[in-house]
Amino acid sequence: MMAETIKSRIREGLPYPIGATWDGEGVNFALFSANATKVEVCLFDSEGKTELERVALPEYTDQIYHGWLPDVGPGQVYGYRVHGPYEPNAGHRFNPTKLLLDPYGRAHMGDLKWDPAVFGYTIGHADGDLSFDERDSAPFMPKSIVVDPNFDWRGQPRRSPVAWDRTIFYEAHVRGYTKLHPKIPEALRGTYAGLGEKQVIDYIKSIGVTSIELLPIHSFINDDYLLDKNLTNYWGYNTIGFFSPDPRYAADRANCLREFKEMVSRFHDARLEVILDVVYNHTAEGNERGPTLSFKGIDNASYYRLPPDQKRHYVNDTGTGNTVNLSHPRVIQMVTDSLRYWVNETHVDGFRFDLGTILAREPNGFDNQSGFLKACSQDPVLGTVKLIAEPWDCGPGGYQVGAFPPGWSEWNDKFRGAARDFWRGACRAGDLAPRLLASPEEFDHQGRKPWASVNFITAHDGFTLNDVVSYNEKHNEANGEDNKDGADDNRSFNHGAEGPTDDPEINRLRERQICNMLATLLLSQGCPMVVAGDEFGRTQQGNNNAYCQDNEVSWVDWNFGERGLRLIRFFTRITALRQRFPILRRGRFLTVAYNEELDIKELTWINAGGGEMEQGDWELAQCFGLMLDGRAQPTGIHKRGEDATILMIFNAWDDVVEFSLPSQSGADQHWTLMIDTNLSVEEDEKETQTFRFGQKYAVTARSFLLFALVPDDGGAE
Repeated sequence: MMAETIKSRIREGLPYPIGATWDGEGVNFALFSANATKVEVCLFDSEGKTELERVALPEYTDQIYHGWLPDVGPGQVYGYRVHGPYEPNAGHRFNPTKLLLDPYGRAHMGDLKWDPAVFGYTIGHADGDLSFDERDSAPFMPKSIVVDPNFDWRGQPRRSPVAWDRTIFYEAHVRGYTKLHPKIPEALRGTYAGLGEKQVIDYIKSIGVTSIELLPIHSFINDDYLLDKNLTNYWGYNTIGFFSPDPRYAADRANCLREFKEMVSRFHDARLEVILDVVYNHTAEGNERGPTLSFKGIDNASYYRLPPDQKRHYVNDTGTGNTVNLSHPRVIQMVTDSLRYWVNETHVDGFRFDLGTILAREPNGFDNQSGFLKACSQDPVLGTVKLIAEPWDCGPGGYQVGAFPPGWSEWNDKFRGAARDFWRGACRAGDLAPRLLASPEEFDHQGRKPWASVNFITAHDGFTLNDVVSYNEKHNEANGEDNKDGADDNRSFNHGAEGPTDDPEINRLRERQICNMLATLLLSQGCPMVVAGDEFGRTQQGNNNAYCQDNEVSWVDWNFGERGLRLIRFFTRITALRQRFPILRRGRFLTVAYNEELDIKELTWINAGGGEMEQGDWELAQCFGLMLDGRAQPTGIHKRGEDATILMIFNAWDDVVEFSLPSQSGADQHWTLMIDTNLSVEEDEKETQTFRFGQKYAVTARSFLLFALVPDDGGAE
């Protein structure tokens, strides 16, 4: 009788859109599988515990199983069971006893319980993953939920993009950023709602950053081996749902999607962008020994890259066990559908792609005209948002900095290496110089702009900026891997003591070095990215791989004291200078060539004697200057002070350098000191200090200076 009732309710529905789509009267279910023989949708009670109905999708169109169920709507909990061959050696791992998450599911409920039933094979069986497990995994699985997509954006435009030249990325973790925030209600700390609180947004706005870049918020799985050690996958780079915000970050799990949208809306009200760190290179299902949670049981041979001659196994260019098959058109469709969904439905402003090289790897290697990159380049939605690649992975030919096509920006780790090395005295001026100009040898081609280089000194993986200047060695003992995990090449320097110290001289030098590196980052050409908390000296106690530390090691500590306040004031001043002077954020690559028409050079490298750098200077100098002539502006209307000429002096030497301030062609003015990291912000601002052309300035050991030459009719603001 039950089966007849179900058959009378189900209709053939439509193959598009893929996923579970509510139309006001019922839900259309559509699921891609090229190799399945039957697909059943399983409906559960509101708590996801009891399976109420199991309905076979009646139609199969263009490799899409589909059906429409009336009187089903938002809040309905569901999953799939997919039938087909269980032939691991042929790449097929269908097992209908395993409940599967919808790859297009807009919301999830429940956490994965690591039970042997969630594996498609029988753990401990002599045949290993070739065996077939018949236990029902539903009691241990998270479930998908049908959502109501409607949301009142209060007349807010879909997006108000920040111009690339003004963009400053601020990398943060939803949970960690507010978990210890004293001004956020305790129930909201560590949530989307907490991040959207006015006190948080006002602070982010006040320090001058423009775009918050959130570590992964897509639904992810906690690895069993971490849970066994009472740890967790804190960073979230273990995605299982590309359309679902993770409910663990919701104050109200039942309305997770709505809460995420409200957070985005509040950031947009403050004219701040929201960028998502996304993980389309692998999933949480691991290799042949991993669980069957979604893709593996829906169509393993389509969703994952499998070696042609060993389809039982997986290509592992990610180091996580599997690699998503971005050579398959339906998989490309899923990823681009996901990206468009987050833009169109939640109004996010861009994406940072974890291990982005994989997304462009075809069977013959990296191809910057791969199917996925072509799909993005012609997409009318994705062409309007910021696309940032992490241009490396652990596969063959995985390091591809500068190789992505026009329209993309890339994390530039060459900037990180050169900046850290220079300020610890381990490289010369010639190594740092091209990084200050947005690494033109890597990015100045095909009309790409300086902001194609996303400059950074720290990121979520690695030391915080405070720890870069406080530790010579990593200290990852809390991770439970005998301090063997995490990078060994940190290019850090503790300046005389490992970790915290009471030595005032060391602490003063460390604070100055933080300022030196922040100034180098924020005043260089290209697009800067800073890590949340670096602006006030956050520490992870020397842990450079805190991916599993969902605790005070990773959470932002807002009790930062006077030192933190000093650093925030400095940081805010630097971001304001970047926005004030366009020569610090030019829309095209600068050149040393002389412009006869304007009688100027856009940039000039200056030695300590005040003259132009010569070949020998590049090999020896650890103190040098960069003069940027602000008179070489594009046509247009400029505000006061915008066409100022800037002189930056970088001294990584461990002694004072008498630096002769250079003259500028056609000018008869004075240099105005704007920044000297050897002085406090209060001392800098106490009174305007001006210096004549040719006058010597005592540049303190390990310090950064910025002078401005403002036209007489502009003046300093």
